[in-house]
Parts: sequence; C-alpha cells; structure tokens
Amino acid sequence: MPEPEEDRASIVALLSEQAAAWNRGDIPAFMEGYWRSPALSFTSRGKVARGYDETLERYRKAYPDRAAMGTLAFSDLEVSPLPPDAAWVLGRWRLDGVAGASAPPGGVFTLVLRRDRGSWRIVHDHTSSDPPPPAQGAGS
Repeated sequence: MPEPEEDRASIVALLSEQAAAWNRGDIPAFMEGYWRSPALSFTSRGKVARGYDETLERYRKAYPDRAAMGTLAFSDLEVSPLPPDAAWVLGRWRLDGVAGASAPPGGVFTLVLRRDRGSWRIVHDHTSSDPPPPAQGAGS
C-alpha cells in the first residue's frame, strides 16, 4: 500500500492534470479526474448533479468556449487520507482571464477521492464561489 506522501503526490498530480486539460479547453480530458459512474456527485450553486454524464454536460453548458473557461489554478491544497483507499481535499480554485468578468471567479472546493484500480478518482465534488466583490464606492 502506498505511503500517505505518495498518495498526496498522486492526488496533487491528478489536480494538476485537470488544470492543464482545462487550460487547453479540453473539458473531456478535465473530466478524466472524475469517477466515470452514475454514482458520482457534484454540488455547486445550490444544485446537485448525479453521475458522470450529467456532470460533464453541466460543465459543457456552463463553459461553452475557451473565453468562458479562462485559466484555472488550484491553490491551498490540503489532502487528508481516509483509510484504506480514500482521501478528501480542501482547496481553492480561481479562473483568470474569463471574458466579461469584472474580477476573476474563484472559491473553495472539497473533493472526496477514491483509489480505483490503482488510480485516484473524484467521487464527490462540492464547489462554492466567493461572493462578488463589493461595488466601487460601497460603504463610503
């Protein structure tokens, strides 16, 4: 069984691969980090998507082209093992260069991952967005 640091490195590598795929505009490759199952769950903006196909479709609708996708970066990653073959990750996401955005969208996420046949896959993703920045002149 791999050591916790090996697991952490593998999970961080998976997230790096996802960010690289996103930044190429390749949503199907980005989705390779997710569990290809009807039991996958994804929560965001007060809605729950169930299953790989519904999650993929949700990403395609929300990000129809490269201009809408921006450049993805993950930061502040905290990886915590859940023995024997699971882990959870807390982190931040940010999209720079999104067309029409007054400020870069970003927020926090919690992922639950499971090792499946030697590879880590996201089985649950809960993503939230930061509140919009205050309007200029607010409070003055």
